[in-house]
Amino acid sequence: MSELDIQIPTAFDPFAEANAEDSGAGSKDYVHIRIQQRNGRKSLTTVQGLRKEFSYNKILKDLKKEFCCNGTVVQDPELGQVIQLQGDQRKNVSTFLVQAGIVKKEDIKIHGF
Repeated sequence: MSELDIQIPTAFDPFAEANAEDSGAGSKDYVHIRIQQRNGRKSLTTVQGLRKEFSYNKILKDLKKEFCCNGTVVQDPELGQVIQLQGDQRKNVSTFLVQAGIVKKEDIKIHGF
């Protein structure tokens, strides 16, 4: 019986690689621009992932003036500060952030529809 090779199955984590990539110190931080459907034709555009050193209120003020829409900065416990704008402003916000030099084009992820 001692000559039999008994293999005890080890715990295999299929998500170990994905978790290691997400939690790495050199992981890439993206700016996520999403749309949230409200009721009917109404929608919200949310911007999250901007660096902490930027003044969210000044960015919001320029976005509101540029796109003639209302907006606010919301404090989320998980996501931090999130900019919310009225209407579907995804393309406008992404071009604004790139032209203002706040983010590079390859660091922006646009979600929705």
